Amino acid sequence: MPREKSVISKILIFAIFVGLEVASLLILLNNGALQRTWIAGISHSFMAKTWGATQSARSYFSLKKQNDELALENHRLQEAIRRYENSFIASDSASVVVVEDGFSFTPAKIVKSSANSQHNYLILNKGSDDGIRQNSGIVTPKGVVGIIDAVSRHYSYALSFMNTEMSISARLGRDGVVGPLVWDGLRSNGAILKEIPLQIKFAPGDTVFTSGYSSIFPADIPLGVAGTGKVVNGATNEISVSLFQDHKTLKYVTIVDNARMEEIEEIEKLQEEKR
Repeated sequence: MPREKSVISKILIFAIFVGLEVASLLILLNNGALQRTWIAGISHSFMAKTWGATQSARSYFSLKKQNDELALENHRLQEAIRRYENSFIASDSASVVVVEDGFSFTPAKIVKSSANSQHNYLILNKGSDDGIRQNSGIVTPKGVVGIIDAVSRHYSYALSFMNTEMSISARLGRDGVVGPLVWDGLRSNGAILKEIPLQIKFAPGDTVFTSGYSSIFPADIPLGVAGTGKVVNGATNEISVSLFQDHKTLKYVTIVDNARMEEIEEIEKLQEEKR
């Protein structure tokens, strides 16, 4: 019994203490501007910490949505790569031609190449007897390799992307701005995306794709990832790009021919004549 009275006494003392503390705070709040400011500061600090914790929690739970979006984008990229891999057979005697969206895809092997000059070239084991013609594109599942410049019966001569005279139309991001992509003249997997307006926002790691504006290459072939930018003449950005395809490791490629190229060139010519 004495023990129960002791516990009750402690609870009453604690309740009285809390009541007196609350009363003191109310008195301070009602009677002193300085005290009100001090208490308000504590209150705001507590609210700020609570808000910060809430925002952190929201950011954490939004990660799932961001991860889902990244997974979807990765799936799309993998589908694009598989599409070109399916059109590609790494064999000396391969002659299978796949046709898709007006483009034909013919597998070929590089029989000779250069990689140590500013005007590098490739020679492929497919020629006019295999349906290859001038101005066809050359690709791999990892990007663009070059353009056919001349054709004999059994071989093709191509300008490599590692050539200072060559550029391709590329897009910064899947829905971003378009500019010419050129070899950086230094690395076998280095390029520069030019003529990007200064107001265009980008981040290192953004994927660069073929734009589809060229009649030579299909759209949305993943080419590489953006690096840092450099302002040129105070007007545009030049963005470094790390290519997915290392051009010194090439052996097998796919020749891409646009069956509608002549029709596109014809309508362009007609419009130019009207001007």
